[in-house]
Amino acid sequence: MNIPSSESQKPKRPARGHNAGSPKNRNRKGSRPAPVTSPDPTRDIAFDILRGVIENRRMLETTLSRSPDAKTADPRDRAAAHRLAAAALRHLGTLSAVLEPFLRKEPPEPVRAALLLGAAQLLFLETPPHAAVGTTVDLMRRRGLTPFAGLSNAVMRKVAAGGAGLLEGLDQDRLNIPPWLWSSWKTLGPGVARAIARALSHEAALDLTLRPGVAAPEGGEVLPTGSIRLPAGTRVTELPGFMEGDFWVQDAAATLPARLLAVKSGEHVADLCAAPGGKTAQLAITGARVTALERDPNRLERLKQNMERLRLDVTTVCTDAATWQPDAPLDAVLLDAPCSATGTARRHPDALWIKRPRDLAALNEAQDSLLVAAARMLKPGGRLVYAVCSLQQEEGPDRVRAAEKYGLKSDPIRPNELADLPEALTPEGWLRTHPGMWPDRGGMDGFFAARFVKAS
Repeated sequence: MNIPSSESQKPKRPARGHNAGSPKNRNRKGSRPAPVTSPDPTRDIAFDILRGVIENRRMLETTLSRSPDAKTADPRDRAAAHRLAAAALRHLGTLSAVLEPFLRKEPPEPVRAALLLGAAQLLFLETPPHAAVGTTVDLMRRRGLTPFAGLSNAVMRKVAAGGAGLLEGLDQDRLNIPPWLWSSWKTLGPGVARAIARALSHEAALDLTLRPGVAAPEGGEVLPTGSIRLPAGTRVTELPGFMEGDFWVQDAAATLPARLLAVKSGEHVADLCAAPGGKTAQLAITGARVTALERDPNRLERLKQNMERLRLDVTTVCTDAATWQPDAPLDAVLLDAPCSATGTARRHPDALWIKRPRDLAALNEAQDSLLVAAARMLKPGGRLVYAVCSLQQEEGPDRVRAAEKYGLKSDPIRPNELADLPEALTPEGWLRTHPGMWPDRGGMDGFFAARFVKAS
């Protein structure tokens, strides 16, 4: 992606003598007016996003939703900022290794963030060198980092001169994955950690789930699992049929847990932690009576809007699924539990950098609490699918073994149920996908799922 320069939008410099002598227009020595920089919402928003992730371990989407600049920006600037920040996060380890020889000492975090964005444009986004260098220097000045403008100019020029040659000899797969995650992914099988890392270095395509009988949008690839894949960067709201509710956005791997629940028309089913509603829609489209639970009011509102667009009748409840109880025992429950989300790093590269090993203990406690609640909701013989978009052992297999204490009996997935993706079936009868699968098609999200029945 080419991030454009905003030089054509530069405001005129003030005429000689017009406010030039006022303190706010002087540099620290008071002898010359401070340079006037261009407004550049794309890079300003991307800068805020990157700092939010690196310094505060805040999710990319959270920073984007809170940014004052993002709220007033043109949608295309917001989208470009998202893609720029995501590129820097996707190649964070590599970019840091490239910058290190050009820095005598570690710069302050805001300066480092600006340099990372500039280097990402030069090495991975095909931005013209003069634009990447100039806009990085301007970003420093706009954000009160003028003392580092000279450093920024020098470093960016060196990166531009070195170009792709600076990447030679770097093990980018290892550099771009935090060591604790790399070690844990090696347990998934020989070569899996490297396959995942390579998949995460590319922007994810757009996957759609279609309503039955609806034709695929033009240019879409039909995947073995039935999802429709369109190129990365496709604007879903501009596709014919979007407003009519012909489809919804859902990664191909994310469609599998609901499918494994095998819901029938007329059954009463609960979707716990349901927003944004892709799996809810899958359940509702079968004719089942679906109750969707979500404790975050804003996320629940988004789910309601999605169900309205899709013309699906779903009962929604704003509550904590760990404490909710239905009026009568349920036939089936889908629990897509809150997790580290390491399996979604193709779309959310911030997931790699905001979690730490010690965070898993609290997540495991919440997951077990939800498993207990789900078991309590079911009628004897009722079905439960537990799923997480995580690649971590602690959130998948370890939770399955814990679930046996809650009156849940394992119901292994059968080979014919995953005939279109046999490599995702584990010897234990669980579902395990990871981003390194389908390398020739662009990969998929990482999911773990296991199925249970409630003991009589």
